[in-house]
Amino acid sequence: MPLTKPNQDLKRDLQGVASDLKWSAVELVRIAERLSHAGNGPDAEALRRMISVFQQDEKRLNSLIEDVSAG
Repeated sequence: MPLTKPNQDLKRDLQGVASDLKWSAVELVRIAERLSHAGNGPDAEALRRMISVFQQDEKRLNSLIEDVSAG
């Protein structure tokens, strides 16, 4: 059964947020690496924890996307 317009919009919005989280995590990895190389280990580790949260949230959103797609 095709998705309703509101569900299509919801799916698109969730995909956009998941994509933003993924892109942000990639950028934060680069920043964490630079911080680590500069000798700022505590801030690099704090960013790595944020990255982990972003990645977990991305997975949750992808799961929701699958639920919306399934109806």
